[in-house]
Amino acid sequence: MPMKFRAHDTFFIRKGWLSKGLRCVFNNPAVFIARDENPMDVLGLGANMVKALRYWLQAVGLTSEPTRGRRIQQFTRLGEIIYRHDTYIEELGTLCLLQYCLASQENEATAWYFFFNEFSMSEFSREDFVSALQKYIKMRDNETDYAIRSLNEDFQCIINTYLPRYKSNPTKVSPENNIDCPFGELGLVDVLNRRKKTYKKSVPASDMLNPYVIFAVIVKNADGRKEISLNELLTAPKSIGKVYNLDSITMLDVLYRIEKLGLIKINRTAGLDVITIQEELDFYDCVERFYASIDEQGQENER
Repeated sequence: MPMKFRAHDTFFIRKGWLSKGLRCVFNNPAVFIARDENPMDVLGLGANMVKALRYWLQAVGLTSEPTRGRRIQQFTRLGEIIYRHDTYIEELGTLCLLQYCLASQENEATAWYFFFNEFSMSEFSREDFVSALQKYIKMRDNETDYAIRSLNEDFQCIINTYLPRYKSNPTKVSPENNIDCPFGELGLVDVLNRRKKTYKKSVPASDMLNPYVIFAVIVKNADGRKEISLNELLTAPKSIGKVYNLDSITMLDVLYRIEKLGLIKINRTAGLDVITIQEELDFYDCVERFYASIDEQGQENER
């Protein structure tokens, strides 16, 4: 499949966009192609933003469109679960699930996949990233030329996705400004030097990572295997270590919390360094468990 760049039309995900998109698709799967109703009026967005939202709903794994015939949007199975339990996408765990989907999109969101899975620099400038991305593209597809402008704009969109504007431009934007992307809450990118326009990948705080969500990603990548090495969890493409920028200490901290739930067993004896999956659950079972745990927590708080 071909790689995709700049499909967002330079618009990063704004707060409220995804939940608005889900509600509109729920009401009318043809919302983006309807002839009787103007999608711009229904969504309350300009033409280019409508196009961007249509793309983002698919890139983060909430909806899908058929490749042929009428291009109506349908909820994915994950989209259905999220719409049922977290319609307004308020839970940090929901954002973590969407981050996993986005960072795993090798073809639909190539720059995002590359940034988290293949780009090894933890401190970088735009030039560093674009140069490395060009090499990666050549390695994967030597036949097609992708415009450098598209790669530059993808970089800027990645920065705007994960870096709240009050950090990148503190003099121009107030912290209350809601133009930010909700993914900024994950704490995955920070400013290294504002004057030089350099950035760094950040390790999120482990208590921000819900054990059920992290276990869901582990199970998805395990693909039926019961035993996975700690090194694979940390360094393999699409692993928890890659899509969440984890270092070994933070990863172990989260794994111990998953172990406490009885979902895995960590074995670090005799140089094994593996985890064994203890429960027969698939990705969607784990996601349902995550939302059930939130409901239980809410009921406890009400008592």
